[in-house]
Amino acid sequence: MLLNLDSRKADFETDFARLVDERRESEGDVSRDVSAIIADVKKRGDVAIAELTQKFDRHDLNKGGWQLTKEEIKEACDNLPSELMDALKLAATRIRYCHENQLPQSSEMTDAAGVRMGVRWQAVEAAGLYVPGGRAAYCSSVLMNAVPAKVAGVKRLVMVTPTHDGFINPAVIAAAVIAEVDEIWKIGGAQAIAALALGTEKIKPVDVVVGPGNAWVAEAKRQLYGQVGIDMVAGPSEIVVVADKDNDPEWLAADLLSQAEHDPTSQSILISDSEALIEKTIEAVERRLEKLETQKVARESWEKHGATILVQSLDEAPVLVDRLAPEHLELAVANPDALFANVHHSGSVFLGRYTPEAIGDYVGGPNHVLPTGRRARFSSGLSVIDFMKRTTYLNCSQEALEKIGPAAVTLAKAEGLPAHAESVISRLK
Repeated sequence: MLLNLDSRKADFETDFARLVDERRESEGDVSRDVSAIIADVKKRGDVAIAELTQKFDRHDLNKGGWQLTKEEIKEACDNLPSELMDALKLAATRIRYCHENQLPQSSEMTDAAGVRMGVRWQAVEAAGLYVPGGRAAYCSSVLMNAVPAKVAGVKRLVMVTPTHDGFINPAVIAAAVIAEVDEIWKIGGAQAIAALALGTEKIKPVDVVVGPGNAWVAEAKRQLYGQVGIDMVAGPSEIVVVADKDNDPEWLAADLLSQAEHDPTSQSILISDSEALIEKTIEAVERRLEKLETQKVARESWEKHGATILVQSLDEAPVLVDRLAPEHLELAVANPDALFANVHHSGSVFLGRYTPEAIGDYVGGPNHVLPTGRRARFSSGLSVIDFMKRTTYLNCSQEALEKIGPAAVTLAKAEGLPAHAESVISRLK
């Protein structure tokens, strides 16, 4: 049942705290199942991958091929509607532009003691990209993950995607071509993450694994972190919409449902200082649900996890938003920048009435791979930095060492590490 809160009521804090603390992520036997899959891939390699792919995706890798061939790629691109191909190219151009402006710069300096020091940024050598498969066309996920990797300078970019009954959506293939993916493997699930992290006879391991997936994929990334870098462990999608009385309820309803239709565990929350707007938006959601192709999923999400919050003033909104730390935040108000200035925790923010979150999913430019489950309090969305590593360096002349070395000796002795001290002392006059 939809949760309706009112900040003026005595029980608001208790109910809001419950909303903030709600866990919507899958648990149960997922961890145990994933551990078994990883162990199997580690032990039997490609044999395990083939068996698991046959079991879960009904695809025979040895007959249907492990990788997409040049002919399969060409056929997919040639048969894609030109309108869709043009949209993919526009999205890729905008994503590339945004991420090129995120590239960190190497730097070097020499301090007053004469010590030369600096930072050098380099891309990882290989990255793996997981793309959810089946009949859903998550072509936007390909672009959002692959383009930043290539902008960062990754030389080998490997894509894995489930091939249910031998099918890969042509739009996904076309997006991979546009984003310059180097290898496309017809495997998915936790076994694909294990193959990328551990390597098999056919698949060379990578340094970083990124991309969304189901609970098994997320758990595999969690368990393999350390052996391979990951972008994040993502949970169900979420959106918070802050709206004043001058909004069109139909627009807001569409925005709320845009996240609800992702998954039954997704969450959509509306915050407003207008009770009338909230009531009209709830009615609009119901009208739209009746006609929505994804009604079953969206309705379950809205009724189980959706919420509205009536506040006395929108000045209350930033504090509530920060406690929720949502993946997506829409500020559909007359002066969004004023509210934005007081928001500290959100994966991505969409300013004004004409910036629906869905624009950010496809052609906005900033990445749509964002922290969920209140992780925006301490983490950020995917960027070029997720595909790079920072190396610091020092260069001391004898004169510089004479100036700073004695202090290092003092500190080493204080910590009871005489070999540390001697390594400096031996170089001093």
